[in-house]
Amino acid sequence: MSENTFPVYTADAIVNFYRTEVLTGQEAKHFTKGDLTPSPKPEAVQTLYMRVLHLLYRFRPECHSMVPLMENIQNPVYHEGATAITSVYIRMQQFLPMCLVYDFSLNDLLAPKKQKTLTVLSAIMNFLHFRKQRMEMIFEKQARFRTDMDRLQTYSRGNLEAEKKIEMLTTIPPEQQAEADELAAALSELQATNIHEYQEVEAMNESIAEWKAKIAEKTQKLAQVKVDVCSLKEDVGKLRSQIVESPEELKAQMEKMRENVKNIKNTIKETDERMVEMQNSVQSVTHTEAEIQHMYNLLQDLESSMNNTKQRAEEHKELTAQYEKKQKELRNLCVEEGQLKRALGMKLDKESKQNIRRQKKREMKEQHIQEVLGQCNQIHQKREEMADRIQEISGETQQLRAKMQSLRDVCSKETAKAQALYDTLTASMDEMHRRIEKHIVDLKQDVSKMSADF
Repeated sequence: MSENTFPVYTADAIVNFYRTEVLTGQEAKHFTKGDLTPSPKPEAVQTLYMRVLHLLYRFRPECHSMVPLMENIQNPVYHEGATAITSVYIRMQQFLPMCLVYDFSLNDLLAPKKQKTLTVLSAIMNFLHFRKQRMEMIFEKQARFRTDMDRLQTYSRGNLEAEKKIEMLTTIPPEQQAEADELAAALSELQATNIHEYQEVEAMNESIAEWKAKIAEKTQKLAQVKVDVCSLKEDVGKLRSQIVESPEELKAQMEKMRENVKNIKNTIKETDERMVEMQNSVQSVTHTEAEIQHMYNLLQDLESSMNNTKQRAEEHKELTAQYEKKQKELRNLCVEEGQLKRALGMKLDKESKQNIRRQKKREMKEQHIQEVLGQCNQIHQKREEMADRIQEISGETQQLRAKMQSLRDVCSKETAKAQALYDTLTASMDEMHRRIEKHIVDLKQDVSKMSADF
């Protein structure tokens, strides 16, 4: 324990672990503690090492007994056992330094010892635990990487759609370009006229304010004059009651009063004229206010359109910010992808080796398929030749059938003639037989007469 950097487990723990994690089927059932203690069995230890190599490197146990075909070995039967042991020894020497075991020897396979075998199996068990933990971490990273890739695809699609929307919002279609130019020119003209009219309205407002100030001053003066007139009337009434007026003084005072009244009437006329002018100016101001209200409505429309453009610009900024965030996430994902690629490099190498073997098998199969296809092509050519011959034979058979039909017709005619001849011959033969019978009867009668005479 002091020399090793890993814990040395007990025989029970090792047996339970290898039965559950490494061995399968009948091998797991038959593997017991007696295979390791008190003296390990070489066959059990060798099968354990073979199964470990198969689990880690996919190197099947029967492959240890295989010899390259290029090697010219005399009497290969004698090398069957030695090749498997040497193959396991070489593979274990390459594998055990990763488990921090550097003193593995051939004697550990042929005549294993208990403590050394337990330390080696404990090192392999520790390595398998570490491998299992790392594989779980890699699987979790792969799952996260897949989810991140899915998110990246959705984000990239969203970015593309947002860019398309931005292009649609920013670009003006060629059909509406002339209309947009006209609107821009009309807006510029409206802004210029609005500015000019706004300046005129400000000038009119200033003049109206001046006129209002003058009117206020005049009204104040009128009120003051009326107050003075009232006070003067009261003074005049008091003075009339106190002083005996002379006609000359009365005339002079009356003339003064008339002049004052004329002056007051003149001021009233001037104020009325100014009031009329002010009313006219107020009417013009109301007219200008209506025009200004119309222009104000147009400006509000313009402001709403500008607000819409600002909102779109803000949306564009937000989309650009989101795009930058997604770019950062994409960079992080690319970094994680690089880490995962490095982690999966060993697996890819193993898969590449397996693919090379499969490629060789495929090439052998393709060669076999090519040979079979060549044979099929030859058979197809022969089939075409046979088909041509069959067509020729079918043509000849049709000709023969036509000839046979004509011969049948001739034969039918000849048979009809022969039948007629046969009928005539049979009739003549019947007559001939009758005549012969009659003649025989006549001869018999003659013979009977001759015999009677004799």
